[in-house]
Formats: sequence, structure tokens, C-alpha cells
Amino acid sequence: MASVWFYTIVSVVAVSLISLVGVFTLSFDQKKLFRWLIYLVSFAAGTLMGDAFLHLIPEAYEENNPTTVSFLLISGILLFFILEKAIRWRHCHEEPCEDHPHPFSYVILFGDVIHNFIDGLIIAAGYIISFPVGVATTVAVVFHEIPQEIGDFSSLIYGGFSRSKALLYNFLTALSAVLGAMLVLLLSFNSENMAKILVPFAAGGFIYIAGTDLIPELHKHTAIKKTIGQILAFVAGVGVMASLLVLE
Repeated sequence: MASVWFYTIVSVVAVSLISLVGVFTLSFDQKKLFRWLIYLVSFAAGTLMGDAFLHLIPEAYEENNPTTVSFLLISGILLFFILEKAIRWRHCHEEPCEDHPHPFSYVILFGDVIHNFIDGLIIAAGYIISFPVGVATTVAVVFHEIPQEIGDFSSLIYGGFSRSKALLYNFLTALSAVLGAMLVLLLSFNSENMAKILVPFAAGGFIYIAGTDLIPELHKHTAIKKTIGQILAFVAGVGVMASLLVLE
């Protein structure tokens, strides 16, 4: 169990540090950055779908009744739908959103706290299942977090925060992933079924994020060259998840 704690904490800390990615974009031309960011969004969609269908769902069916897995998958999708409705929050992956007033910046931060907390739950549950599932889930979360954090950083600046405050608040909200992971690890001593519930639940959440948040962003760019690039990036994301199957 000690190794599970070690790998989980290292992973969630690494994911939290991604919130500081905005500092590396300060010297970049913003227009060029956001043009290339769409391909990273496509790659992230591929890693999320790949992790859900190649790692999490097969693992869930091995450990649970198929009907139970189906209900947990639907529950994961439903929870993410409710969260977005409740806080009226969405990722801003490609460019700073022009319709974000200053108060909405706090809504973004609140949404990040919830989202990162769930990421921590998911990563910890993955490592409880097995090391390869934990690694695959961490990779999927990492590549989803990069475009999210760049978009959130830009939105916070647009909303009135200074660059230093935007970085600080982004990092503080990212630390909720550590809390989520520790909660799962502590509860796992008392409940062996924790991972069995969270893994298919997480898969539903990944499918929701990729299908309703990331992929619709890709449809905003219909030029042939960009479309081909998006397809290749998506396939590459799935390919990374497929390559991790050799660890199992």
C-alpha cells in the first residue's frame, strides 16, 4: 500500500504543478499559441477517450457486474453534466473568452476546485486498481489539464486578475487534487470497493469531458489542414493510451 501512496501523491503533485504552465506562455505570441493549442485539445480528447475505453472500462467490467458498471458510467456522465449546469462553468481551451466578466473569474476558480478534486479521486482509484491503470489515468489527466490551465489562466487575466495572482490562484485550486487523492487512499483502508465504484464513474466523466467539452471545440475549426491535424492528434492520444497496455 505504501507504493500506492507514493505513486499517487507524486502523480497528483505533478498534475497540480501543471497549473503553473501559464507562466511559460507569457513570452509567446498569444495568437500563435492559441492556434496551436487546438491540436493539444484534440490530443487531450484522444487520451481521455483512450483511457476510458482501453483501461478504465475493461478494468471495471472485470471487477463488477456489467449492469452495475453501466449505471456507474451513466452516473459519471450525469454528475459532470450537473456540475457544469450548477456552476455555469466550462473550459476555455482555445482563446480567452470575451463573455467572462470579472465575477465569473471566481466561478472558474470554484469549478477548478471541484474538477481537480475529482481528478485526484480518479488518479488514486487508478493506482489502487494497478500501477498501469494509475499511470494511464495520470497521463490522460495531464494532457487534459495543459489546455485547460492555459485557457483558465488567460480567462483569469481577462477577468481582471494580475498575472501573478492568476498563477497563484490557479495553483491553489489545483492542490484540491491532492485532497481528493488522500481521501480515496484513506478510505481504501476501510472499503475495498472504493476503486470498483470510482473507476467506471471516472470513465463516464472522461467520456463526458471529451465528448461534450473538447470535441465541440474542434468542430469550430473546419479547414482541411486543421481537421487533418486534429484527427492525427486525436489518434496519437489514443495511441499513447494503447501503448501503455504493454505495462499491464
